[in-house]
Amino acid sequence: MSQSHTLLIGADDKPELLERLLRIVRHRGFRLTSLDMHHTDDCNVVEITLQVTSDRPIANLQSQLDKLWDVSHVRLLPQ
Repeated sequence: MSQSHTLLIGADDKPELLERLLRIVRHRGFRLTSLDMHHTDDCNVVEITLQVTSDRPIANLQSQLDKLWDVSHVRLLPQ
């Protein structure tokens, strides 16, 4: 049974950031259901909200996203 999860990601605004995030989501076996991205007060930083579904443990995806060098934090939001 698929579970839905929401992740809040803070990262440096780089041209390749979104592509890397989406590749990790796909390779870890998650399905993207929603994506929202906006700049913070510091124009070089973005906050991304990803909503994903999968049968797999969300900790695997969270850990992989957190390893990206331009990601400052990854938080799992309560459902």
